[in-house]
Amino acid sequence: MGRLESRNPATGELLGTVETIEPADVAGVVAEIAEVQPFWAQLGLADRARYMKRTAAALVEQMDEVADLLTREQGKPITESYTMEVVPTIDLLNWCAEEGPRILRDEPIRFPQIYLKTKRSHFTYEPIGVVGVIAPWNYPWSIPFGEVAIALMAGNGVILKPASLTPLLGERIQRVFEAGGLPEGLVRTVHGGGVIGEAICEDPGVGKVFFTGSVEVGRRVGEVCARNLKGSVLELGGKDPQIVCADADIENAASGCVWGGFANAGQTCSGIERTYVVESVADEFLASVRRRTERLRVGDPMQWDTEIGPMVSAEQADLVTELVDDALARGAERLTGGPREVEGFSGRFIAPTVLAGVEDDMRIMREEIFGPVVPIIVVGSEEEALARANDSNFGLGASVWTKDRAKGERMARRIQSGMVWINDHSYSHGAAQCSWGGVKDSGLGRSHSKFGFYECTNIKLVSWEPGLTRNFWWQPYDRTLGDAVRATARLLYGRNGGRARALREGAGPLARLGARILRKGG
Repeated sequence: MGRLESRNPATGELLGTVETIEPADVAGVVAEIAEVQPFWAQLGLADRARYMKRTAAALVEQMDEVADLLTREQGKPITESYTMEVVPTIDLLNWCAEEGPRILRDEPIRFPQIYLKTKRSHFTYEPIGVVGVIAPWNYPWSIPFGEVAIALMAGNGVILKPASLTPLLGERIQRVFEAGGLPEGLVRTVHGGGVIGEAICEDPGVGKVFFTGSVEVGRRVGEVCARNLKGSVLELGGKDPQIVCADADIENAASGCVWGGFANAGQTCSGIERTYVVESVADEFLASVRRRTERLRVGDPMQWDTEIGPMVSAEQADLVTELVDDALARGAERLTGGPREVEGFSGRFIAPTVLAGVEDDMRIMREEIFGPVVPIIVVGSEEEALARANDSNFGLGASVWTKDRAKGERMARRIQSGMVWINDHSYSHGAAQCSWGGVKDSGLGRSHSKFGFYECTNIKLVSWEPGLTRNFWWQPYDRTLGDAVRATARLLYGRNGGRARALREGAGPLARLGARILRKGG
């Protein structure tokens, strides 16, 4: 075992340390969770819902402490700690409590087929057992917390591995659920590098893995899980486009661009990383974006009016700077922004940056930036914008800005992504009833919403037959059975002429088959 340090990215201050484990230790932790989980699973849905409510109340009491830790450990402005992480998870817990019992209760199946009318069947949603959650550093509270909560409401235990940059928040997630009264040991937080995440994926006691992170690591997670015949939900980042139509509310679109591109210092998988604006409104849009961007305050993230905090690490700042420098060297124009020193702080700060004159073949338009940079491309038409928006390996989210709802929805259907927002961007991660996930290199599966619950369950069909009759398709096989089956298909699904013929030719076979069924014999 070793120790992992947590440091404030703004100041370098040591915030604390946590104990790491070895890959061989994962099996023991999973086994301990598996001992507790059956008790939790056998509780009724209403009982689990009450625990979710209690956890929400506990989080409200700890809200200020959690937000403070979020800002100190991850670096995001304190206001965003509340608005984008803590309060949405309180909402999510209450949604789990209120909607979880309805979504997870047995679901009857309707049989329109007349020959199946005696069947009494339903879907039941059973817990998987132990679910693994491998969390990112950019939203180290809301992303894993939501996945943990939904897995718990579905009756599972959870092993959580936080990002190495934000280990204290992972510890705090476990303690909040314990404060809600959930059984001790049902949620366990473990620490270590990528080898611990791989051990979670390899462990046969873990039935499903939720991973949020890079494409490269996500592919590895998916491969390991598939090799062990377990499911995985992979959220692997994005390159979200914003399309600004000629009829958009330009000031609103510009404001959305600034928030969508620069919240959390741009370290958002669904942040706006490409903007395509129609030429007729481009000058007005660019001027508004530049004006709004230059108003943003960069500095101490603990101050309520700070809007841009430090990058999470020097390595991340260097990656962003490298992409910007490459674009500038290839002809892009920096309208505003760039690296900035903040007096009294040793962390790496980047002022929100707007680039014009970019081209689709530049690295900054192909690779995930994950920093406070918005490249803007002027296009000749909305059709061109759609084509260029879809020209990406990523497909997480996208936004369309127009006053015409019908047009916005038509465009949304043509965008290759898991989510499209019209006149907004990215907000739905804070609304648990909305699904979250992408296509292409942005990943597989969905978290949040009813689909998040389904990801955390084994969906089982249970069917009951009272035995009043015998299934007509059972042996013995003969011409009567064949003629009756063909007549049934024509009567139920054929055209009028075919139905009349079926009634004439099939009446006898159907009558004989009916008698056979009622006898229950051979």
